Amino acid sequence: MTTIIGNNLPNIPWEAKPAGSNDVLWRYSKNPIVNWNPIPTASRVYNSAVVPFNGAFAGVFRGDQMNGRATLFSGFSKDGLTIELNPEPIAWVDEQGNSKPTSYSYDPRVVEIDGTYYVTWCDDMKGPSIGLGMTKDFKTFTRLPNPLMPYNRNGVLFPRKINGKFYLLSRPSDTGHTPFGNIFLSESPDMVHWGNHRFVMGNGGQGWWQGTKIGAGPVPIETNEGWLLFYHGVSGTCNGYVYSIGAVLLDINDPGKVLYRCGNYLLTPEKEYETVGFVPNVAFPCANLYDAASGNIAIYYGAADTYTAVAFCQVDEVIAYIKKHNEKF
Repeated sequence: MTTIIGNNLPNIPWEAKPAGSNDVLWRYSKNPIVNWNPIPTASRVYNSAVVPFNGAFAGVFRGDQMNGRATLFSGFSKDGLTIELNPEPIAWVDEQGNSKPTSYSYDPRVVEIDGTYYVTWCDDMKGPSIGLGMTKDFKTFTRLPNPLMPYNRNGVLFPRKINGKFYLLSRPSDTGHTPFGNIFLSESPDMVHWGNHRFVMGNGGQGWWQGTKIGAGPVPIETNEGWLLFYHGVSGTCNGYVYSIGAVLLDINDPGKVLYRCGNYLLTPEKEYETVGFVPNVAFPCANLYDAASGNIAIYYGAADTYTAVAFCQVDEVIAYIKKHNEKF
C-alpha cells in the first residue's frame, strides 16, 4: 500500500470523485476558485502556490497587473478555496532589510523546510532565471541569492534535505517562450552554492502531450515508494501550445533517478476556464496539499493563464496509474 510520508492535514480542500468517473485526477466542481480581476491591482491571478500555515493556509500568487507585467502577491485562506489576496505586491527586501524589488516575477512555488517558507519563482536576472526567497509569516519576504544562472524556469525545491543536501529541480530555457525544455536537478549544502547539475528527464516519448517541453510543477510529495512529482507537459499544435498535467515517481534517495513515468496525461484542458482565456489551453500545476492519513491530494493549477483552479486525486490511485502506464523515455 502506498502511503504519504508527512503531516496529517484533514482540513485540506477535498471533494469526492464524481460518481461514474474514471478520472485519476478530477476537477473541483466549483472551479475556478479565483476569477478575473480579483483585486484592483491584478487582472488575472493564476500559477500560484498554497501551503499549510498556522492551522489554515497561506500562499504566494502570480498576479498580472494592469500594465501587463507579472508580479507576486501574498494571500491567506481559511479553507484553501476562498483566497484573501493582499492588494499590494510583495515588497521584497534583502538580507539586511533593504528594499530589493523585482523587475518581474511569476509562477511561484512555496515549500516549508524546518519552519521557514522558501519561495522560488521566475525572476529577471538579465533574462529569465530562478528567484529564491524566504518568509516566516507571509508578511515580510527576504530575497536570497539566485541559485542558478539565466536562462532558467520552473525552479522547485524538495521539502527536505536528502543525504544532507538541498535539491532543486529546474528547466534550462532561453530568453523567450521556450520551444524546448527538459528537467534538471541541482544540489546545495547551504541553499547558496549550487552544483552537480544533472539531467532527470526529457520531453518526448510516445506521449505527444509532452512532446515539446516539460517542467516541474508542485513540490514533490514524499511517499514510501518514492517522490511523487506532478509536472506539466506541452504539445505543439497547429493552433499553439497545449499545457497538460502528468506525474512521475522519483527515487527517494536519488531524486535524479526516474522509477516510473506516466505516458498518459492526468488532466488536459477541456473545461471552458481551461480552454478560453488570456492564453487558451493551459493547465499548469504549481502547488499541492496532502493529508498523509487519508492519502488525499489537492492540486492547484493555473487555467488559461487567467484563473486559479483545483483538482483532486488519491495517492494510491495515482501511483498505480503511473505504474500501469509507465513509459520508457
